Amino acid sequence: MAKGRSSFGFSTLPVTIFAHLLVIAIATLLLVWLLHFQDGFAFKSKINKGIIFNLHPLFMVIGFVLVAGEAIMAYKTVPATRKVQKVVHLILHLSALLAGIVGIYAVFKFHHELGIANMYTLHSWFGMSTICLFGLQWLLAFFSFWFPGAESSTRAKLAPWHIFLGIVIFLMAILSAETGLVERFIFLQLGRTQEALIVNFTGLLLFLFAVSVGFTVIL
Repeated sequence: MAKGRSSFGFSTLPVTIFAHLLVIAIATLLLVWLLHFQDGFAFKSKINKGIIFNLHPLFMVIGFVLVAGEAIMAYKTVPATRKVQKVVHLILHLSALLAGIVGIYAVFKFHHELGIANMYTLHSWFGMSTICLFGLQWLLAFFSFWFPGAESSTRAKLAPWHIFLGIVIFLMAILSAETGLVERFIFLQLGRTQEALIVNFTGLLLFLFAVSVGFTVIL
């Protein structure tokens, strides 16, 4: 079998390129939405508390979901040795985890300053479950595959479960992002507006990104 090809009979390259283009498109749409329609983002504001909330989708979509997807594809997209690919995979996942923590902090800060209750929606349940499982998965993988590292036979047994659970958690992240966009759409009462189109297209592209990332794994 030729390098870079799978049992499906074609190269993973077009899929990964498409996924990278989706990353650029999603990040662009999100920044246009937050900067142009939602007045930007900041950790502090006495007048417009909404810009504190805007840090949540910024860090959760770009920092968490997109970076996590890139981490999953690192073994197919980084032209280097297996060890270097593993380091990139590890670092990108850690970056995604840290971004996710900041994103959750931002929404809790927003709720606290406005006196809004936390953790009462399906979106929040999925989101918190996702970040907790993501952190646990990273820790287990670090100690099993990196330092101190389990025996080779044990790593071989753990690897399929690591891949499977990684994809499940990634899909949970996508689901959290989609439900978050729907929740925000309804809260802002966007209706048939240009802003609504941007939010909806962001959600559609996130779905396509999930499909692309999943495809690179099964290939």
